[in-house]
This record gives sequence, structure tokens and C-alpha cells, in this order.
Amino acid sequence: MTSVPAKAATGRRLSVAPMMDWTDRHCRVFHRHITQHTWLYTEMVTTGALVHGDVERHLRYDGIEHPVALQLGGSDPADLAHSAKLGEQWGYEEINLNCGCPSERVQKGAFGACLMNEPQLVADCVKAMRDAVSIDVTVKHRIGIDYNDEYGFVRDFVGTIADAGCKTFIVHARNAVLKGLSPKENREIPPLRYAVAYELKREFPDLEIIINGGIKTSDEVALHLEHVDGVMLGREAYHNPWVMADWDARFYGAEHRPRSRIEVLEAMIPYIEEQLRLYGPLGLKLNSITRHMLGLMAGLPGARAFRQIMSDSKRLATGDPRLLLEAAAKMPVAA
Repeated sequence: MTSVPAKAATGRRLSVAPMMDWTDRHCRVFHRHITQHTWLYTEMVTTGALVHGDVERHLRYDGIEHPVALQLGGSDPADLAHSAKLGEQWGYEEINLNCGCPSERVQKGAFGACLMNEPQLVADCVKAMRDAVSIDVTVKHRIGIDYNDEYGFVRDFVGTIADAGCKTFIVHARNAVLKGLSPKENREIPPLRYAVAYELKREFPDLEIIINGGIKTSDEVALHLEHVDGVMLGREAYHNPWVMADWDARFYGAEHRPRSRIEVLEAMIPYIEEQLRLYGPLGLKLNSITRHMLGLMAGLPGARAFRQIMSDSKRLATGDPRLLLEAAAKMPVAA
């Protein structure tokens, strides 16, 4: 089965999910050396951090990351509009509103998954952002709240937001249980119901529907693309990043494919040297970058030895990025 349509796929056909403490700018640069076309997302950035905090620290990124989207957390239309405008000024291709995070900290801020209970407020937020920017404004959400499994709940949510002009919905195909489950449990315990996302696409054929949740292989991606417009991977892309190595060719019809994992490591060394030169005096450590690369050898003989060297505190303390090649040299087979 081919996964490349007659007309070459573009845009958000494949993407890596926004993940707090994981998909920072260093992680995104690393991922970009594996796939050139996959859409990348920032960690969630709260509007408060941009309205009252250090904008450069939260929004800076490397030009290699494009296409890259900024995910915002917030529920005040004016603050979201201001933050979206900053994102556009910094060159992001998309502004995404988080309506899916179930953590108690996010709930206390009155945003994340709890916003699904207030679709009109979300619509107001989307309209305010769309009025402020010319780039895409998208929404990432769950398929239900707590134990409400009725399709009508998510259908009405999507319909209300679509009426405000949103054309792209990233659907995490699980409910969000707001009380009693941790964020980790919310990624594992509520059952995956992909059919809900498929039904949204059937009911709203003119919307871009992207599915997220529990997807691990390129073959699974291909099956989902028979029903929806795009697929987003989260933790699998982080823990086993080489899963993305064939995406450009298979799903975008592009020629690019990294020749080897070693090639990716070698490509990261100049970036690491530059980042340590620029930001090392401000506290940037080698581990801030290399920690995202521990899964690169996942599934290969010697992967454990690779991780051990990459995690060795004494080697990391030297700040020498040649650590990457030293770790790769311990692999018993060519990677």
C-alpha cells in the first residue's frame, strides 16, 4: 500500500505533539535532522509567560525548525490575541490553542481541557486570535470530558469553534478526566476511540481533522490517513525518534531521508557547539540538548550502552559534544 497520494501531501499531514518539558527548541532541532517536512510544535507557552515574562526566552528558536507552530495556554481572548501576535512576529507558521491538557495546574489557570466545557469562550478566543494574526489558528482538544462519551459533546464543541473561523482541529482521541487521574494516567487509562475523530471528519468534511493518541508506527499512520487529514505522534516520536526517518519519503513524496542515525548525531554537533557558545554562560548545559537524543538508538543492539554514555554525568560535565560520537562508537553494529 502506498502512502503518498497522487497530489503530494503538504502541511500538517504529519506532526509531533507539543509536550511539556520535552519538545523544547533543542528537541525540535534534533527532530528536524530526521524529518524535514513534519510539522513541529512548541511546548505549551502560557499567555502569562508572554504578557508578563521573558518573551525571547519562550519564543526563540532556530531557523532550521520550520515549519513550527506555537502552542498557547490561556483563556482570556485579549491575552491570547496579544500572544498570538507575538508568535506571528517571531515567525511561527501556526498558533495552536491548548484545549486538551488535563493537569490540575492548568485547570487552576482556567485553560486546557476544561475549556471544552465552555465552547463559546473558546470560540471568542479563536476569533480574537484570528483577528490579530494572518497565520493559521488551530485547536487541540480531547473527545470528551470526564466520563461523557456522547459524540454530540465533541461534535457541538467543534461546530461552535468552526463557526468562529477555526479550520483545523487536532483531536486527541481520549477523554480527559479532570479529577482523579494524573496527566500520565490521562494518557493511558481513558480508552482510545479513533472512530470519534473519523466521524468528525465525515460530519465536517471541509475541516482539517488531525488525529492524536497512542499511535506508534508508520503503518498505523498510513491507516489513519485513510480517514483523516493528518496524524500527530507524541511520546513515540520522542522515545523512538527514528520512527520518523521514512516520513518525508513515504508521506510527503520527498527525497529526503537521513542516511543513518550516526549522520543525525554528526549534524547535531555544530548546533550544540553554537548553543553552548551563545548560552552556556547563562546556564545552558550539554545535557539540556543531549537528553532529547537518548532514544535515537531504540531497538538496536547496544542501545543501552549508548544511553549510558549519553547520560554519564562526568562526560556531560566536560561540555564536549563529541560525546555523541563516543556513544555511537559503542554500538556493535552500524547505526
